[in-house]
Amino acid sequence: MKILLVCSAGMSTSMLVQKMRKAAEEKGLPAEINAASEAELKQHLDKLDVILIGPQVRYLASKINALAEPHGIKTDVINSMYYGTMNGEKVLEQAVELAEKK
Repeated sequence: MKILLVCSAGMSTSMLVQKMRKAAEEKGLPAEINAASEAELKQHLDKLDVILIGPQVRYLASKINALAEPHGIKTDVINSMYYGTMNGEKVLEQAVELAEKK
């Protein structure tokens, strides 16, 4: 599974990415998890399963969804509580559930 977290500069999600990677490793879930800014998103579209959007840039959700949908990529805004507490395990669960939706 390939997951990209998008925020305004790609910085605030870096710690969350590390925690998500650790949670994936502990669960034995093969996942490639990275962070990028909204400006870098187009460079990643051909190789993603899920895009999670930082709650601070939720206003970009419709724009990001419009870019992702033609590629079959599912998008969602990260749960604010999980983001605020940097709960990598819960955000990973959110990504997995999103990927499994039809």
